[in-house]
Amino acid sequence: MLNDLLFFVSKAFWAVARPNTLALALAVLGLALLWRGRRCGRWPALLGLGWYVAIAATPLATWLTWPLEDRFQRPATLPAHVDGVVVLGGAVDVELTAARGLPALNGAAERMTEAVALARRYPQARILFTGGAPNPLGGELTESGAARLIFESLGLTGPRVLYETTARNTHENAVASLALARPQPGETWLLITSASHMPRSMGVFRQAGWREIVAWPVNYSTGTTSISAFDTPLGQRLSQAEWALREYTGLVAYRLLGRTGALFPAP
Repeated sequence: MLNDLLFFVSKAFWAVARPNTLALALAVLGLALLWRGRRCGRWPALLGLGWYVAIAATPLATWLTWPLEDRFQRPATLPAHVDGVVVLGGAVDVELTAARGLPALNGAAERMTEAVALARRYPQARILFTGGAPNPLGGELTESGAARLIFESLGLTGPRVLYETTARNTHENAVASLALARPQPGETWLLITSASHMPRSMGVFRQAGWREIVAWPVNYSTGTTSISAFDTPLGQRLSQAEWALREYTGLVAYRLLGRTGALFPAP
C-alpha cells in the first residue's frame, strides 16, 4: 500500500514540477500580470523566461548532466565471464507498441540493443528485463511484454531470458529482479541503464541486496566538451536538462526514503 501511494505521489508531483512546464507556467503568469499593469509579474516572468534563455544560451543542460553520466564508468576491459545482465525498462514506447502492434523504441533504445549484444557475447549469461506497466492506471501491455516482442524479433529467446513484469520504478526494479534472478555470491551481473540514470540505479540496487552488480551505462547524451552542447537542438537540450533535474530529485527522494545508502552513490 505504501509503495502504491508513493508511486502515485511521485507521478503527480513530477507532473506539476517538471522544469519546462513550470517555467512556461511562470512565464505566462508573469506576462499576464504585467499585461494587467501588475509589477509583481516581473519575477515569475523573469524566472520562467530565464530558464529557457539559460538552456538556449549556455551549456547548462550539459553541465547538469555531466556529473550523472560520468559518475560510473564501464570496466576498462570486458569481463571474462558474465552470469547475468539486468536491463532496466524505459526504452520501450508501450503505448505506441500497443497501438500499432509493432515494437517501438524511444531515445533510450541502446538499453535494448546493448542487451542483445551482450547476450551474443556471453551465450551462457541470463538476460533479465525488468519493467511493468508505465502508466499509473495500468494497461494491458507491460514494458516486459513489449521488450519480449523486441528481443524475440532479434533472435533473443529461450529459458535464459527472464521477464519481470510488475516493477513501476527503479526501487521496484531492484527488489523484484533480485527475487527473480537470485544471484549467488561470486556471480558477475551487469546492470544496463542510461548513463544519467546509473547513479540512482546503482544506489538502489546495492541497497536492495545486489552486492556485486557491475554498472554498464549506455545512452550517453553529452559530449566531452561544453561547446559540443550547442550542436544539440534546443528541444533536446530542454529535455536533457529536465531529465537531469529529475534524477537529482529522485536521488534526494530515494535517500530520504532509505532506498539508497548514499545521496550520490559512487563506484
